[in-house]
Amino acid sequence: VSRRIVESLGYAVVEAENGEEALNRCRAAMPELILLDWDMPVMTGIEFIAAVRALPGGDAPKAMFCTSHAETLDIAKGIAAGADEYVVKPFDEPTLRVKLGRIGAI
Repeated sequence: VSRRIVESLGYAVVEAENGEEALNRCRAAMPELILLDWDMPVMTGIEFIAAVRALPGGDAPKAMFCTSHAETLDIAKGIAAGADEYVVKPFDEPTLRVKLGRIGAI
């Protein structure tokens, strides 16, 4: 769902199998937008976004958790780690568009 939505907004989508692969892709070419899950193989979403934010230029991408972790503490941890926004699964297209709009990604 999220891939289709961000592609319809004009983003070129590159997917990664795990957090380490995603981090390596960011090192090679920093994206404008990052959608990530909390539960990813190899490194968690929290570890990943903190690592991205520590990279040169890592403060530039808009980053949003798209995850089933819905507790208030989880949301606070995600934002504190470096995410700009947080959307809880399952979500629909209007919800994702609103969240992307809030962070200036559309």
